[in-house]
Order: sequence, then C-alpha cells, then structure tokens
Amino acid sequence: MAVHAHPDDESSKGAATYAHYTSLGAEVLVVSCTGGERGSILNSALADSAMAERDLPGLRRLEMRQAQQHLGVQHRWLGFEDSGMNDDGSVPASSFAGIPIEYETEPLVNIIREFRPQVLVTYDEKGGYPHPDHIRCHEVSLAAYRAAADPDRFPDSGEPWQIDKLYYDRIFNLERVDAMYLKLSVAEPDSPLLEPLGAAREWMKDYPKLATTHVPVGEFLEARDAALLSHASQVSPESSFFFWPNDLVRKAWPFEDFQLIESKVETVMPESDLFAGVEITT
Repeated sequence: MAVHAHPDDESSKGAATYAHYTSLGAEVLVVSCTGGERGSILNSALADSAMAERDLPGLRRLEMRQAQQHLGVQHRWLGFEDSGMNDDGSVPASSFAGIPIEYETEPLVNIIREFRPQVLVTYDEKGGYPHPDHIRCHEVSLAAYRAAADPDRFPDSGEPWQIDKLYYDRIFNLERVDAMYLKLSVAEPDSPLLEPLGAAREWMKDYPKLATTHVPVGEFLEARDAALLSHASQVSPESSFFFWPNDLVRKAWPFEDFQLIESKVETVMPESDLFAGVEITT
C-alpha cells in the first residue's frame, strides 16, 4: 500500500515498483490523500485544456483512473482538499494540511484495516519536497500506521491490523545519478546529457545514502512512463521525468529505491524486495 499526496505523485514516486509487484500477483493499493484541486496546468500542450480550465479536479480524476489502469493497481481517494502551495506558507483552513490530523487519520486507518497490507510506503518527514500536503501525507501515514494496530484507537474502523514493514520513498538519490553519469561517460563521452547529469551530481553531492532496498524494475519503466503521461495536465512529454533514456536506466540503475524505517519481521540488508521477511499466506 502506497500513500501519496496528490494524483500524479504515485506515477513519479514508485510507479515501476507497483507495476512490478502487480505483475507478480500482489495486490497493490494506492491512496491519494487529495484530488489535486489547487494544482496548476503544467502542460502547455494539453489536449483537454478546455476541460482543465472548466473542471481541473474532474480532469485529474480521469487522469488518475488512466494511470491506475497502466499500473494495474487498486486506488482509493482519502477525500481531502489540496492545500496548494502559497509563498507565505499559509494553507486554507478546510484543506488537507489545515485540518486537525486526527480527523484525517481515521479514514486512512479504516482503509488499512480493510485492505490489510503487509507493506506501507510513504514520504519522509520533509515530504520529498516541502509541499504542505506532502508533509501532512507523511504525518497522517505514520499516525495511521501506528493507530491501525492499536485496538483502542478508532474501534469502529474495523479489526486492528499490524503492517509488517514501513518504507520511505528514496527514488531520487545520488547513487542513481552517479551510476547513470558513469555509465554514460564511458559509453557516450560526447553525450549532451552528461552536462545536466553532472550538474545534478553536484547539486546532490551532500545527499546522504539512505536507501536500504533496491527493487529491480527495468521491465516496468515504460509502464511508469505511460502512467506519468496519463497525468497530462501535470506532466508534459518534454518533462524532466523523461530526461534519462530508459535504456540507460536499465543498464546503469534499473531500480527504484526505498528506505526501511520500521520492520516487525526479520530481514537482511540490503534488500531487493519490499516483502523480504514477510510471511505470505494464501
């Protein structure tokens, strides 16, 4: 189960991993905390621009459904309103980041107890980047992870359920950029991609190496890309998400990376499987 702030986040942060596991027969549930209502149109060539201007929330729901189909996942809306990202850091009182967290924890506990996942993936305390909804997504995910296992919390939300493993997304990391830069510098020393890759290495040089788990996803990069492109109001075909050719990724770093934060089962590091150590019953 993966908990994300907005529709499109699931496609940029773990989509190939979700497609990998659905191909193995695992049930994967993506939860979108908000509908992305306060987002902007980020693709100037959007074909559905008229609908986006008239009903962006409705369009984003259609986009999410298409992305879901590409990944083969289940999907639930948590039902809260996008907080936006104001320059002064303020959020609307009725938005996801403005509502007291206990009101947001219970519906996620209800989903956890109903779906009964072995693994939960979410963001770290910084949200991946400092959008108020991403930070609140982290806070709500951790609160629900703990509350779902406690029979005294939200007793009307189903039988308690203990999730075996909690992970943070660490897909954007220096090891990945280093591997691609080194592979490309040997294979194509005159490639124009080396300059921006070098700039990314410099920008990320102080990033700590936090990933514990490297899931092999080389076969599912195209599914990830198709899911991303489904969110056409947010993702242009010219987006930096498609900066690195998939053939290069497959050769240099064919993984999506995660950090194991808490585990109720024994496992050995580094991992290549989010379910390592989990007892699977059928």
